[in-house]
Amino acid sequence: MRGGIPICFPQFGNCGSLEQHGFARNKMWSIDNDPPPLHPSDSDGKVFVDLLLSPAEEDLKCWPHCFEFRLRVSLGMNGDLAMISRIRNIDAKPFNFSFAYHTYLSVSDISEVRIEGLETLDYLDNLCQRERFTEQGDAITFESEVDRIYLGSPNIIAVIDHEKKRTFVIKKEGLPDVVVWNPWEKKSKSMTDLGDEEYKQMLCVDGAAIERQITLKPGEEWTGRLELSVVPSSYCSDDLDHFRS
Repeated sequence: MRGGIPICFPQFGNCGSLEQHGFARNKMWSIDNDPPPLHPSDSDGKVFVDLLLSPAEEDLKCWPHCFEFRLRVSLGMNGDLAMISRIRNIDAKPFNFSFAYHTYLSVSDISEVRIEGLETLDYLDNLCQRERFTEQGDAITFESEVDRIYLGSPNIIAVIDHEKKRTFVIKKEGLPDVVVWNPWEKKSKSMTDLGDEEYKQMLCVDGAAIERQITLKPGEEWTGRLELSVVPSSYCSDDLDHFRS
């Protein structure tokens, strides 16, 4: 099944010795039945759950580092979704990791979608052995397969779906990179878990930390936050300043 927001940890993609995107997304997490409360400024009308992950014995064989991973998922009355990951090093030695919220968005028609907020940025093109390029367009649109890691990105990204007249607003913290992926027609036909035509109705836009891995010394903790909301499609790049404020 493809969809949702798989958690890519401690590796993104196949750039390392672990399975594709790391092991966290394929693990059973536990629920913290007595989690710390939401911050008062962040609790109005929200419900949340805290999920916990610790390394199993088989994980330590392939990635020998002890950690505590707390994932808080909160949902507002208006449908806004927030995910906060806190990863703590409880080992006796430092470790490095990469991370991504591998966010699948449902769109009307990929050819009618554009992304604003990534223009002029450098990116690594996974279709060209991660060669570095600079984005030249005023916005990102789609006419063929795209698999890129945009570097040093702003904390607000807009994904505009013209046909559905709606815009996904992605806000992030602690996640300097953005992955943009659509497999397009040829690759879709080679993927057993994606229908031949389903690439037209999906797009991945991930808040991530990939180019420069996160390093945690013993006792240190890292936090990465992603917020996803939907606004009417009258939204445009000029409104980014409103969300930043």
